[in-house]
Amino acid sequence: MRMGKYEMGRTLGEGHFGKVRLARHADTGRAFAIKILDRQRILAMKIDEQIKREIATLKLLKHPNVVRLYEVSASKTKIYMVLEYVNGGELFDKIALKGKLTEKEGRKLFQQLMDAVGYCHEKGVYHRDLKPENVLVDAKGNIKVSDFGLSALPQNQQKDGLLHTTCGSPNYIAPEVLLNKGYDGSMADIWSCGVILYVMLTGNLPFDDQNVVVLYQKILKGNAHIPKWLSQGAQDMLRKILDPNPITRIDVDGIRAHDWFKQGYAPAVPFNDDEDISRDEGSLNMTEHNCIQDSIAINQINAFQLIGMSSCLDLSGFFEKEDASERKIRFASDHSPAYLFEKIESIVRKIGFQVHKSNGKLKVIQDCKGPANCRGQETLLISAEVFEINDSLYVVELKKSSGDCSLYRKLCETLSEDLGICKRQQFLKQDSIKQEIGRYNSSF
Repeated sequence: MRMGKYEMGRTLGEGHFGKVRLARHADTGRAFAIKILDRQRILAMKIDEQIKREIATLKLLKHPNVVRLYEVSASKTKIYMVLEYVNGGELFDKIALKGKLTEKEGRKLFQQLMDAVGYCHEKGVYHRDLKPENVLVDAKGNIKVSDFGLSALPQNQQKDGLLHTTCGSPNYIAPEVLLNKGYDGSMADIWSCGVILYVMLTGNLPFDDQNVVVLYQKILKGNAHIPKWLSQGAQDMLRKILDPNPITRIDVDGIRAHDWFKQGYAPAVPFNDDEDISRDEGSLNMTEHNCIQDSIAINQINAFQLIGMSSCLDLSGFFEKEDASERKIRFASDHSPAYLFEKIESIVRKIGFQVHKSNGKLKVIQDCKGPANCRGQETLLISAEVFEINDSLYVVELKKSSGDCSLYRKLCETLSEDLGICKRQQFLKQDSIKQEIGRYNSSF
């Protein structure tokens, strides 16, 4: 099975809302994990906001100790998230296999965990579900924080500047979260990191009980038993993190300044925006190839592309002399993709253009080197592409690469009048784009 330039492999895991499959980039050979989510199930379970929040969060984060999100796309039934592939399993499995880690090994992983969490907090992201199951380990033994489905951003804070949603895993949840009076997301994450450190160094949970009510009572009291066989530095670190009072609890800066933490510490350096692995950055092609002939593909448009189509967000005009309308025109149509491509080809051939099909597009060409009526003009080259917004609405994009602008506009008018929704020239304006963004988000 192939999806765009990704060759799909074995299933890595399955959950309530979909599965994760190993994939390999056809050009670079690099391995990725593609998270495939069932849109109907997501809507039925009313977790669409959670999925959107996870995507928005991961797009912000570019750190060596945080799982990277590279691409997002959606079809009628699925959402596809192309993620960094981490092949060492969960931190939970690593601890379970060894029983507990040495202080040196546990400290190294804790240093990476704090680098990741500190970076997230600097970006205004609070994870809120940190636990060994959500911390992956790569082949080199480095950690990658994952699963930001319960994360919060600054806009999730209320007027008091605090978060109020009670969430997280019972054994790792901070006491102030249980009080339901509002909490600082960064300090709540620090508590969870302290529980993870305790588990790594001792092989046990600091607070545990089969009865959830009793468990929460233990967490609220915060009387964790710190083993005496741990070093004095490790004991002190655990006491300062597992402080039930978030006001006196040690913060990220305090942890980094602690003598026990600083041993062998080499801070991770976040990626720059332009620093990335060598790979194709094109959008995923979620094409139903069996409905289109001659290698013409329909792209299910994703949220980022749709927002980018808004004229107020199209910055390409800043870098070119021509006005945007002279280079790229779009119109909406309710015709099927197969019909659109067939009619576009028929119309342009009738008025003397040549048509070539490649890379999921129609390329319309009029060679002006020979005919007397266009002598002295450069060759007109136009590409036609169709994007799917929903089951019955499509966007046709006509993009000019070179040639006469007046001839290009005339061709665009002809096509939009014949194929547009209202059978007349109707280009997508800002208001209609906003409406479609709203529709897209409501079905996301």
